[in-house]
Amino acid sequence: MTASTAPSFAKALKAVEGLYVTDYSTHDLRFPTSLSGDGTDAMNTTCDYSAAYVVLYVGPKGTPRAEPPSSIDQQQQETAFLRGHGMTFTIGRGNDICCHAIESICSGILLGSSLTELFSDMGATWRQLVGDPQLRWLGPEKGVIHLATAAVINALWDLFARAEGKPLWRLVSDMTPQEVVDLIPFRYITDALTKEEALAILQGNASSKTDRRKHMESRGYPAYTTSAGWSGYDDDKVRRLTKEALAAGFTHFKIKVGTSLEADKRRLALVRGIVDDPAQMPAGYVKPAAERLVGKNASERTGCVVMIDSNQVFDVPEAIEYVSALKEYRPWFIEEPTAPDDALGHAAIRKGLAEHGIAVATGEHAHSRIVFKQLLQADAIDVVQIDSCRLAGVNEVLAVMLMAKKFGKIVSGVTAR
Repeated sequence: MTASTAPSFAKALKAVEGLYVTDYSTHDLRFPTSLSGDGTDAMNTTCDYSAAYVVLYVGPKGTPRAEPPSSIDQQQQETAFLRGHGMTFTIGRGNDICCHAIESICSGILLGSSLTELFSDMGATWRQLVGDPQLRWLGPEKGVIHLATAAVINALWDLFARAEGKPLWRLVSDMTPQEVVDLIPFRYITDALTKEEALAILQGNASSKTDRRKHMESRGYPAYTTSAGWSGYDDDKVRRLTKEALAAGFTHFKIKVGTSLEADKRRLALVRGIVDDPAQMPAGYVKPAAERLVGKNASERTGCVVMIDSNQVFDVPEAIEYVSALKEYRPWFIEEPTAPDDALGHAAIRKGLAEHGIAVATGEHAHSRIVFKQLLQADAIDVVQIDSCRLAGVNEVLAVMLMAKKFGKIVSGVTAR
């Protein structure tokens, strides 16, 4: 830590003086979503949404875990008993494997660490956790070990934000451009984004930070919904949930495809028939601003947008043929049309769909900044989809966001969590 970096998170550093990571717990959480068809798609036909969850406990060095008394409320507990919570996401079997990997990271690297040292240089902390010379062999920077690392890093960031007394997004946005750059893992991506370029991007946008922060606090972050689009739903449920999502304020709807072309056409016609109809809009509905709809094949009458997602089920030529057959339903993009690591395959699909005005999105299973680098360098995607539970937490997410900014691509978070 340098003198120039201390001020933006000085409160957190003060709050954690003399505190160490003294213990941790992991939790294998699973929900039987397969019973209702929730989360299903052409590739993942039975999903039990699950989380490998970790809690970090802190205290003076060598002290046992302290549990808050039941007599104090939650706010008092969070103030007096600082903890960090993190998770990664799975769809059932194997969630226990992630929990075991989390335990290996916590017990072998993190336990006994000084919070002052961890928070003073979160860039170095990230490199330490990702770069363990033995655990790294299990990846490197991919697979179960990277998922587990994401959970631990997210827990540290949660702890950091709680110590600072801010939501995590505000903690990061309050940092200076140089502080943000210091967080980012640039190894393997400097041929796409250098530290100097990242700093220039952040400095160039600094003047609008206050306005963007106010917008976030007053309007929130724009979101789409997949709640109506799971493959396991019958038409009546798709119809009902689409109307409910409209009533809740959603204007962007993602539908799963790839199981059957006939069924996909029927479902897309059903959804389009609802979201394109002004009579279906809720009372007081205001059409989204035109600048938010550029290039999205939005409904001229309502401004609603439909996207489709095949969850990696197609070969490259098959993806082009199949998605082209859905062009009349005007999807903004096809998500995960083929294998998530296939940058050149995505580029070929993007080229093949260009005549129909259908974009390509991917990233839910892009396990590292290196995969995103290749997708961007190959001009293979239009929409960059980041998952902070698959990438190694906040630090790597920032790397991908800045690369996307440099390459002029839209960023969309994957949050079916």
